[in-house]
Formats: sequence, structure tokens, C-alpha cells
Amino acid sequence: MSKIGIVGSGMGGLGLAIRSAVAGHEVTVFEANPYVGGKLAQIEKDGFRFDAGPSLFTMPHLVDELFTLGGKNPRDYFSYERLPEICRYFWEDGTRLQTNAEPAETAAAIASELGESAENVSAFLREIGENYHIISELFLDNSLHSLSTWTGSKALKGYANLHRLGLFSTMHRSHEKRFKNPKTVQLFDRYATYNGSDPYQTPATLSIIPHLEYNIGAFFPKGGIISIPRALHKLATELGVQFQLEEKVSQITTSNNTATGLVTDKGSYSFDYIASNADIRPSYEKLLTQEPAPKKLLNQPKSSSGIIFYWGMDRSFDELGVHNIFFSDDYQGEFKAIFEDKTINDDPTIYLHISSKVEKGDAPVGGENWFILMNVPANEGQDWDAVVAKMRKNVMAKLSRNLGVDIEKHLVAEDYLDPRRIEERTSSSGGALYGNASNNRFAAFLRHPNYRKAIKNLYWVGGSVHPGGGIPLCLSSAKIAAKLMSEK
Repeated sequence: MSKIGIVGSGMGGLGLAIRSAVAGHEVTVFEANPYVGGKLAQIEKDGFRFDAGPSLFTMPHLVDELFTLGGKNPRDYFSYERLPEICRYFWEDGTRLQTNAEPAETAAAIASELGESAENVSAFLREIGENYHIISELFLDNSLHSLSTWTGSKALKGYANLHRLGLFSTMHRSHEKRFKNPKTVQLFDRYATYNGSDPYQTPATLSIIPHLEYNIGAFFPKGGIISIPRALHKLATELGVQFQLEEKVSQITTSNNTATGLVTDKGSYSFDYIASNADIRPSYEKLLTQEPAPKKLLNQPKSSSGIIFYWGMDRSFDELGVHNIFFSDDYQGEFKAIFEDKTINDDPTIYLHISSKVEKGDAPVGGENWFILMNVPANEGQDWDAVVAKMRKNVMAKLSRNLGVDIEKHLVAEDYLDPRRIEERTSSSGGALYGNASNNRFAAFLRHPNYRKAIKNLYWVGGSVHPGGGIPLCLSSAKIAAKLMSEK
């Protein structure tokens, strides 16, 4: 049995804690906040409940797997449903589109509303599914920094299919060649934002992302996204994991280039292994000041952040679903503003999530809880007070225009997050939601590894390291780290 200390209780930290406990180790998780979950928090305001962070749940089997490993029935801890529809799309010219859980229905809808060939859309969805399985076996389930990853049978399969993975094209260019309607291109381009990147720069390899929704499904957990970390916390506790909440780590101690323990405001602790679920930049700049930092990795461009409005509405809107997108008319200009000008376009694309469409208790009877997200640059000292005020006005006007209703007249509760608040609450550098951006073909190799020989016995999990951000990839980082730890 080894003693393992974990910094942070985000999805990566929770996943590694459970896997380590199942392996028979003594595990302690340190969390600065009074709750577990990291970005998976919640906000309650005037009778409305909002999931503060991620709102889309995909690949639920990765969560179920942790309960199975622990010898438990996942349904005894939490449950979820596959949504019959995926998203509703709105364009300024009045075009509307609903995509559904069944790929054939989505292909038919895109053919009907956007004039594409249903056969071409169906073929595209099949192809990205095939590409996903090639890439996931090689890149998402294994460390990119282990020789075995590159020499096994799965690697050989990947090499044989490199020509179809889009390494030398951009997502936008690939979609532009595939589809005839710019709206269809825009629809599939938007998935670059799932890891905080720009579809006009990120490699076409990431066109596999919509596979998770269109071929596997968009899911909704009972009780909202917050139910996931709460269920994992309960499981971990039952497996013997100790949680030190409201105990912020101030240092990862090292000796002879080996991690030895943690220091908090309540004391010092010795461990055989350490894992950091904190963002890589504050990990090095605040917790590992005594060790040389990988400057090239830390200085990579950051992913996008977000401005999120949490609006409680006193009425319901039948034309809206659980997930909704209101597109900008200048999509390329929107990404140029974010990644080049470090600002925000006056007409941003708006993502609107309404969990009360499914979880009725998230809003008072007759009302709805609106989670409204716009992609924005990471914090570099912008005047966010002015930006938030301007964006509130523009978003209110855009939604009112598209829905034909004066939205502000129905707004009865309100809160918000901006990059400063996100950074403060989650310790993510600049409030970047996904660590480094993936705006070049080598991005996967420029993410921080799950283990570096430079500091032995120290492992890395979470959204700022390999394989990336979001619930599924954070859980994958925990799986990779646990595997690497077991090989020591």
C-alpha cells in the first residue's frame, strides 16, 4: 500500500482517487473549496438552480466504470437519460434546425433545412465515428510519452490510417470541402469550441468531436451535472478516500527531483506519490517554485474562457430545448477577435442551456433557468467590467430579436461568471476553460504529460494536461495516470 496525496477534487482528481483506492492505496484529496468537483459547481439564486460549469454530459460509461471498479452499481448512486434531441440551432435569417439523437434523423433534418445530401451527412457521421475509434485507442486512452504507446498494435493501426485523420488540414477547411451550405459548415465547426479552440486553425482531426453526440448521445444526469461529482465523492468516501475540504495546498515538496509531500495552511504531509489536478501554470508557479518549470509548455496559447450569464426567467419558451445555439453572422470574425485581438465580437455565438426542461425543480413553476455561455479570450487584463456590461446588452438584444420577445421583461434572477471569477474559483490560468488551445497540428503533443521524469513520483490529471478538457477527457487523464502509477 502506498500513500497518495491529490491536489484538487475536479473530475481528474476524483477519478484518480477512486482508481487508487480500488488498487489498495491510502488516498487523501486536498481541496481549497468547501465542495468537490472543481468547475462542476452550482449556483443557486432566488429559487433557481444552475450548473455553474459544464452543461453537456457525454460518454457516461466513463463515470459508470468507476463505480463498477469499486464493486458498486452505478444506478445506486446516480442515473441519467439519453436526450431524444441534441440541440436546436438559430440563425439571424430565421433558419432553424433541430438535431436529434438518431443520426438518420439528424441527417434528414440537415437535408431538409440546409439543403445538404442526407447520404453525405450520414456518411460523414459514420466516418468521424470510425476516426474517433482509431484516435481514441492511440491518443486518448494512453500516455503520448510512453514508448509502448507508439510501438503496439493500436499504434500500427493508427499509422495505417494517418491519411484520413486530417492532420494537415483545418477543421473549417475540411468541413468547407465536405458540405455546400455555409450553415452546415458552421454547425460542425462549432465543435472546436469543445476544447476552447478556433476551427479556422485547429486541425481537422478534431472533427471527430461531434461523434460523441451524434453517434453515442447527449445525456442528462438526474439532479443536473452537479450530481456527478457528488456521486463520485460518495463512492470515493466509501472506498476510504479522505477529503480535506477548505484546505488549500501551498506547496508540493520535493527532494532530489522527487515529489515527497504537500504543505497546506494546516500542516505538512508526507506521501509516496503526489498527483496535481490543478492547472499546470499555478501548479508550477505557486506549488513547485523550487523546481524548474517546462516554460515551452506553460507559454503555449491558452484556450478560450467564457462569460456565463445565469438568468432566471419567469416564463417558459416552447421554441427552446435543453441545448440551444444562436449563431453569429461573422463566425470567422468571432474567432479572430478571441484568439488574435483578445477581445469579443459585438455579435457572439450564444450557447443557451436550460436544465429545467428536464429537471423541473431547477426553476420555479412556469419559469426556466437559462445558462448562457459566450466564448471569450482568457484573462490578460482586459476591462472585464465593461466587457460584461456590453455583452449583457448585446446578448439581451440578440435573444430578444431571435425569439420575438423582450427578454429583459421576464428576467427575475441573475448572476454571472467571467474569466476573472473563473480563475479565482478554479485556479485555472487566466480562466482558460481547457488549458492550452489546440490551434495547431501538434497541439496534442504540446499538452503537459501525465508524468514527467523531471519530477519523479508526481502525476498530473485534469483539463490542462493530456488528453484535454471536459468531463470525459479529465476522467481519461485519471485512467492514464493510474496506469502509469501502477507501472512504477
